[in-house]
Amino acid sequence: MDFIIKSYKKGEFLLEFRKADILGVRVAALTMGEAVKTAEAFMDSEKPHLIATANAEMIMRATHDTELKEILNTADLVVPDGAGTVWASNYLGVQMPERVAGFDLVQALFANAPAKKRRIFFFGSAPGVAEKAKAKAEKDYPGIQIVGTRDGFFTAEDEAEIIAQIKEAKPDLLLAALGVPKQEKWLKAHMQELNCPLCIGVGGTFDVMAGVMKRAPLWMQKAKLEWLFRGMLQPKRIGRLMALPRFVMAVKASKKFK
Repeated sequence: MDFIIKSYKKGEFLLEFRKADILGVRVAALTMGEAVKTAEAFMDSEKPHLIATANAEMIMRATHDTELKEILNTADLVVPDGAGTVWASNYLGVQMPERVAGFDLVQALFANAPAKKRRIFFFGSAPGVAEKAKAKAEKDYPGIQIVGTRDGFFTAEDEAEIIAQIKEAKPDLLLAALGVPKQEKWLKAHMQELNCPLCIGVGGTFDVMAGVMKRAPLWMQKAKLEWLFRGMLQPKRIGRLMALPRFVMAVKASKKFK
């Protein structure tokens, strides 16, 4: 399914995909290629956009966090980041072509960035991590322009300085690794002021790029066991991972009442 440009005027456009309503969160049914094309179109525009990457844990959180749910349902694009999201969409009758992992989406945008002269800002993670992720990106994607970094440890008093730093750097793409839902709420609150064409909350992406956290082996990703790998590496996440069986039960229950 190709995305449909419904209207176009001075760099402004509306993109439309079929969407799955998963526990009240509308997720686009699209391929990775379509997600990349859409993100590139956002970066070519003159207005700020927000892409959210919705996995089962985020969707479950949105069932009791009305602010997060509102942010997701007003975002310019919500992609299915997680095997659970893909399963839920298919179970509910909306064919989801594939998983669009936030990490992989970002890497695809990095690959295109040098030729398109994109300016990218890394915001978040522990002190020093964004700088290591920057070095990794510069090694893997020669010519990429990472125009600024800032760690994710800050107080409300620091926000004006952070916003000024990002605005001065003039990025086309702002990646925020503050964790869910802080990153989505922070980006939504400030995206108009920042006036960055595209903002994405990227969770642990910088940690993986910096080598602080390992990503699941490819076979586990293909077997839809990435959640298990994270639990093995971070036993403290076990409580959070319990959201997965609750998610499955909630989706099945929701179908009964549709």
